[in-house]
Amino acid sequence: METIFGLDESLLSWLKEDIGGGDVTTLALVAPEMETTGIIHAKDTGILAGVDVARRVFELLEPRIFFNTRLEDGVKLTPGTIIAAVHGSARAVLTGERLALNLLQHMSGVATRTHELAAIAAPYGAKLVDTRKTTPGLRLLDKYAVRVGGGANHRLGLYDAILIKDNHIKVAGSIQEALKRAHEYAGHMMKIEIEVESLEGVEEALAGKADAIMLDNMAPEAMAKAVKLIDHRAIVEASGGINEETIEAVAKSGVDVISVGALTHSVKALDISMDVGEIK
Repeated sequence: METIFGLDESLLSWLKEDIGGGDVTTLALVAPEMETTGIIHAKDTGILAGVDVARRVFELLEPRIFFNTRLEDGVKLTPGTIIAAVHGSARAVLTGERLALNLLQHMSGVATRTHELAAIAAPYGAKLVDTRKTTPGLRLLDKYAVRVGGGANHRLGLYDAILIKDNHIKVAGSIQEALKRAHEYAGHMMKIEIEVESLEGVEEALAGKADAIMLDNMAPEAMAKAVKLIDHRAIVEASGGINEETIEAVAKSGVDVISVGALTHSVKALDISMDVGEIK
């Protein structure tokens, strides 16, 4: 897995949130010298993501712990598949279980959902991307999981690209005025995207030399007209409530990019569990 900036700091904060002054159940029941093995396994079908994040949770609790990774991120899971085995201090194994599984389940859910939708869009040449609709603190993990699932990332935050949305346009006064101000502010390496809701808006965005044009909540038929009008003069993105029932029609319209906030903001966690036992 690639390095995720600030991962250890986040994990330590989340461990502190969960453990507080001590895992009283484990402290009461488990002797300090006791060792055990936890078998992490899938109880659902999907795409695995976050194995090294789970490993790091246990390592932060006990550096000498042994985490035997059986599968790498991106592998398809089926019920019963063993993902990893963690061996060492029984206190560390039991205390770290919940945080490790929470992150593994969530990230695998994101990767699975992404994989499902990306597979529908791919035959039409459309790239599936995420949005900034992530749970605070989880953005980099969410966006990593999207890539594992076969999607790509939109901007990481407010700092790496200009995206002019409807409220920005209202404040600026018009599409053209918003683009004018954006071009005056942006350096030559920064892309400028603008959200439009009509073909008239597309024409204004083209006149203002937007690098990318987001077609917000347009019907697929209108998107196809917009794609023809833009004619490769800007990247075309489709956005707005797109799901498994509508994504194929959107992809068929010829857009370059399809953004789906539901990849991260309302994803169902994959069912993954850990049982204490022997390594098979």
